[in-house]
Formats: sequence, structure tokens, C-alpha cells
Amino acid sequence: MGEAAEQARGFHVTTTRNQVITAALPLQDHWLPLSNLDLLLPPLDVNVCFCYKKSVNITNTVAHETLKTALAETLVSYYAFAGEIVTNTTGEPEILCNNRGVDFVEAGADVELRELNLYDPDESIAKLVPIKKHGVIAIQVTQLKCGSIVVGCTFDHRVADAYSMNMFLLSWAEISRSDVPISCVPSFRRSLLNPRRPLVIDSSIDQIFMPVTSLPPPQEITNPENLLTSRIYYIKADALEELQTLASSSNNGKRTKLESFSAFLWKLVAEKTAKDHPKTAKDHPVPCKTSKLGIVVDGRRRLMEQENNTYFGNVLSIPFGGQRIDDLTNKPLSWVAEEVHRFLERSATKEHFLNLIDWVETRRPTPSVSRIYSVGSDDGPAFVVSSGRSFPVTQVDFGWGSPVFGSYHFPWGGSAGYVMPMPSYGDWMVYLHLTKGQLKFIEEEASHVFKPIDNDYLKI
Repeated sequence: MGEAAEQARGFHVTTTRNQVITAALPLQDHWLPLSNLDLLLPPLDVNVCFCYKKSVNITNTVAHETLKTALAETLVSYYAFAGEIVTNTTGEPEILCNNRGVDFVEAGADVELRELNLYDPDESIAKLVPIKKHGVIAIQVTQLKCGSIVVGCTFDHRVADAYSMNMFLLSWAEISRSDVPISCVPSFRRSLLNPRRPLVIDSSIDQIFMPVTSLPPPQEITNPENLLTSRIYYIKADALEELQTLASSSNNGKRTKLESFSAFLWKLVAEKTAKDHPKTAKDHPVPCKTSKLGIVVDGRRRLMEQENNTYFGNVLSIPFGGQRIDDLTNKPLSWVAEEVHRFLERSATKEHFLNLIDWVETRRPTPSVSRIYSVGSDDGPAFVVSSGRSFPVTQVDFGWGSPVFGSYHFPWGGSAGYVMPMPSYGDWMVYLHLTKGQLKFIEEEASHVFKPIDNDYLKI
């Protein structure tokens, strides 16, 4: 793959057609407010991308028309995606459900599927997903030289979390295959996330979230090694099980795979920091005091038993823990995993999400954000793990087979890193958005766990 990937770094994508796809049935214009949990998200766009081998049963022209026709039908149920975000009189974003439609780009790329350097998504996926200029979601379908197809989407995180996007993708694929009625009918019942009356004030939320007006100014990055960049790896199932065994202990019980993986990565990031700041004297602490790890928690199961988990929107919190670099480096993986379990356990409750909804209400219309994004000069590295374990990559079949590759791509602009593990036929595929120095260290020290994604693994 190496030589072909090098040649493909400079591949070009040419737009062949631009359209706007509207819902197949007329929709009455109406306003859909963002919930208090939606309002915790800044205006960030998320990418997701799927690669399909050339089909012998369908031409690419038919495939494109199938996607567009099915999209128009899918937007009838997922009407928020056909609208646009407008700022209301209080300065807050709101969805105008006016069926302005979805920008749909058809394109061609002078590269073959096997030449794509998917290990470096900033060089490959970034060119195969659209830049969203209007609306809530944009879609790009790119035909490669070999006849393969890439379907890329870019959506506004304020409107949908990954769970919601996964529902949309499944429904779009089902309608494309004429597998109707769709299995997931989205619910936009915002009253499920209404604040309580009277409001319950929980001061512990202040330890996790903060008004954006309190964020420190971003620090200038002068060392190229500290620039954030993206990579995609795979982790074999047996390596995950071994991590889980090492992270569990007879005293504290069995840790989950996500807790074990997150603890392992936290320890690696801390070891990289310790290496960069060697002790100058015996027992002299690492200059950076702490490292922070956040894990995205989905509140659907905790809040919405009666809705069968089809609520569309953001139902997320980002609890995090902070530990001294020395402790993360020197103590065993089982200790780190127990710390992960401890801060997760406190927030994975119905009460936490109800308190968070009320907390946002007391601060509106001032936007708020997770404190993990607030990195001061004394802080060590921080990153967020967002579980994509429900990512339905094998089920996003539009009628010409499952994708050989599918991944989220989220190169956000903050100083904290971002990590998303996703299922991959029994293994995990992991998107890492960390500093160049951290990624290099991970590849050197944990090559037995993190394997760069390649054609052999994808069988292309």
C-alpha cells in the first residue's frame, strides 16, 4: 500500500453535478427548538464516510439515482435534516423545518480504492466528504477510477449526535433496498428533555461544564509535534480481550472493553508527556500537573425507556477525570481503569442527565461547554473518547453490498484530542485525533495493539 498511497496523496476530486434533494412529500414549515442538551454543542460539523467496491449488479448511474430517490423519501421522516439552523431573537440556534433540502454533490476522483491512504484520513476521507455550506447535512457521492463508490456525509452536530446519524443512515439504506417500513422512526419529542419545575440545582455539574465566556484564550502552538492530526487504526478482538484482562482486577471486578481501552490510551498519553518532561531530580514531579480524559455518555437508555431509544438529537454528557501524570505512568493499568470506571459511574445515571438539563436552563442564553476543552498552561494533555460501538457499518447497504470501510472523521478545532472506536467485523476500528507526537509514540510503544488500517485488513 505504501507506494500506491504516496502516489494517491495528491489525488483530485472533480464535482460533476450539484443538486438539492428535498423531502418527497410536502412538509408544512415549522420551528423545532434545540433541546438544552443540543445547546451544549458548539457549531461543529462531523464527517462520516463509506467505501463500496464496484458492484457487478448495478451501474453507478443507477446507484446515484437510487441514493437520491431514497434520500428524498428518508427526509420525510427525518425532516430536521431538510431544514436549516437559524438564530432566534434570544441569540440561540433553532431549526427552521422548511424543507430547503440537502445539498447533494456528485463527483469523480482520479484514484482507485486500493490507493486511498485511509490510515491518514486528513489526506483521503477529507477529500471525499462535502464541505457543508448550507442546511443541516450535505452529502457527496464520489466515483473512483476503479468504479468503486464513496458516500460521504457532513452534518451539524448541534442537530444530531452519532446515535441519531446512525438511525438516519440505517433508514436511508433500508429505503434504498426497498426494505420498508423503516425499522427506526425518529422521535423529535423535545418535551422528553424539558427542564423540571422547579429547577433542581446540582453544583457538581459546575465541575463538568462551564459557560463558553469562561474559556481561556486558545494557546498558540509553536511545536509541530503538538499539532493535532488524524489517523485510523484497527485493534484485533484478541488484543482487546487482553487489554480487558489487564485492566480488570480481582478486587474491583471486570472492566468493560471501552473502560479498558480508554485507560490504556490515557496511560500511553501520560507516558508520552513524562518522556517529554524527564525528571531533573529524584522524586521531582512531571511539570504538567494532570492529564484529563473524558468519555461521551449517551443518556437515552437512562432517560427514555418509553421511546424505544429513537429520539433524534443530542442526549450526551462528557464526564471526565483528571489524574497526575506520575500516577497514570507509574500505577498499573487496573488502577487507571478503576479511575475511569469511577468518574463514568457518577454520570451514567438518569439523575445526572436531569440535573444537566436543569443546569443548562439556568445559564441560557449563554452557551456552555464541557470543561475538558478548557486547557490551562499548567495542564497536561486532554482528550475525549466517544464510543461509536453502535456504528452500523455492516448495515449501511444501499443495495450493492456492505461497505468495505466506514468511519467517522471529526477533526475539530480545539486543543483537546478526540478518539472514536467503532466496530469492525468483530474487531475495532479506531479514529484517533491526537498530536503528531502522541501518535508517533503510540505507534512506537503500542504497535501490538494499534495497527494502521491497510488494504490487507480491509481485503481490497
